[in-house]
Amino acid sequence: GAKKKEKTREGDEQESFIKDPDRHVAALILARGGSKGIPLKNIKMLAGVPLVGWVLRAAVDSDIFHSVWVSTDHDEIEKVAKSWGAQVHRRSPEVSRDSSTSLETIQEFLCQHPEVDVIGNIQATSPCLHPHHLEEALEMITLHGYDSVFSVVRRHQFRWQEVKKASCECTKPLNLDPANRPRRQDWDGELSENGSFYFTKRDLIVNERCLQGGKVGYYEMLPQFSVDIDVDIDWPVAEQRVLRYGYFGRVTPEVVRVMFCNVSGCLTDGRIFLSSSAQEMVSVNVKDTTGIRMLQREKVEVVLLISKEDPVVRSLGKKLAKRTGCKVIRVGEEPLDDLKLLVRRMKLKWKDVAYMGNDKPDVNCLNLAGLSAVPADAPVVAINAAKYTCHQVGGMGAVREFAEHILLQKQKAKSQTTQDRIDTCSS
Repeated sequence: GAKKKEKTREGDEQESFIKDPDRHVAALILARGGSKGIPLKNIKMLAGVPLVGWVLRAAVDSDIFHSVWVSTDHDEIEKVAKSWGAQVHRRSPEVSRDSSTSLETIQEFLCQHPEVDVIGNIQATSPCLHPHHLEEALEMITLHGYDSVFSVVRRHQFRWQEVKKASCECTKPLNLDPANRPRRQDWDGELSENGSFYFTKRDLIVNERCLQGGKVGYYEMLPQFSVDIDVDIDWPVAEQRVLRYGYFGRVTPEVVRVMFCNVSGCLTDGRIFLSSSAQEMVSVNVKDTTGIRMLQREKVEVVLLISKEDPVVRSLGKKLAKRTGCKVIRVGEEPLDDLKLLVRRMKLKWKDVAYMGNDKPDVNCLNLAGLSAVPADAPVVAINAAKYTCHQVGGMGAVREFAEHILLQKQKAKSQTTQDRIDTCSS
């Protein structure tokens, strides 16, 4: 549980956590399949990532755990968990009921894993969790002797006693004096559990049957990182918060210089319309052309890809180029064969490239590109290869959505560079 100094690739010194070889610390995310509020909520896509993927990324990248687990009773959740680097504990039917408690599931896990000394129970519904939150909380146990540590957030909310509707009682203040009502800035507020995580020593869970006991400590998280998804109405709000405050991994957010976009199935919905004069036509959504212009204004070149085998889309090449101001190129059955040379000619690397595709032929490019996306209606093989899955379907705003995602990453990288300069100047 100590720290060591190590050199980064840039030659700067940074501290990193050293795991205690004599104390096995395991992360455990409980992700039951039978969510009452939102079906399969734990793997629903949130800002292009499965909900449980956000906390798994933070847990794995924290480097403080000897093992990272997801406890589930569902095959699809198991697949997602493994794809994000977790091991899977298949919980028994006895602890998979609606009435089952988290404590019962954790106890079952510990019975099957006697090597675990400290458990970090991380909530799948806390997508703004960062590695440093977990590291600093665990240090309270490993370095400062606490037996259990849980996350809290500071709330500035005045509470009043509940009164039943049929009652004649009057309500009473629970945490303020109305005659001396404080201003927000003069009041420290109160600490409330935010449910992000609970670190507990094995003995407390197995022998005393509790997650919070012994020498108890709390770890305070800032409000912007305290997102807890409970109901569907929270989802759009949570997405905006995650895009701003979520943890996107160790790497610097990608700043792309060119976006390749497959016209068929991305810019169009894949349908062909026949006119009374037997003309074949496709439609392009204004939202998507606006998204393309947004990228162009930010100096991101957009190149539209049309298939050599699709005569309808091919005939639209000149019209698309004129309407969007984009270069339009023809690609074969394997787009990568045509784009490798083009990327080289542009003196770019694939990390500088964004790619939007919608089917199996796009998989190699989706895997290679620094940023990649597919519309919501893309087949599973393409979704699995993409780094971002849009909410919108092809031809209905998916290109606009991906354009906004690209620009957000560009903004994040700019903010990170600014922060790095501030840190350098102040150190």
